[in-house]
Amino acid sequence: MTVVELFGIVMILGAVWLWLASLRARESAVEAARLACTADGVQLLDDTVALASLWPQRASSGTLALRRIYRFEFSDTGNNRLCGSITLLGAAVQALYLEPHRGQATGQERLVN
Repeated sequence: MTVVELFGIVMILGAVWLWLASLRARESAVEAARLACTADGVQLLDDTVALASLWPQRASSGTLALRRIYRFEFSDTGNNRLCGSITLLGAAVQALYLEPHRGQATGQERLVN
């Protein structure tokens, strides 16, 4: 096996790992959005989240992890669309933000650690 073939195999395995880790992180983000919307009495629209940002970042333990920011939409009346976001470091939810809704003066940001 040549170095080029070995490099190709390593690249394919890395891509598969990234894909699987992203699926797990996305499921964590969907569940966090669903729980936050239920807790606030609003409706998560489309029952999904969309990846907005992906960057490497050091965790508090010093290990390198991927920082992902997901965006989602929710509605408080059923007739409007409001935005929310979830920040994950690795597969752990770090922060969750909901745009102001139902007479709230400011948005709600929840830090989860």
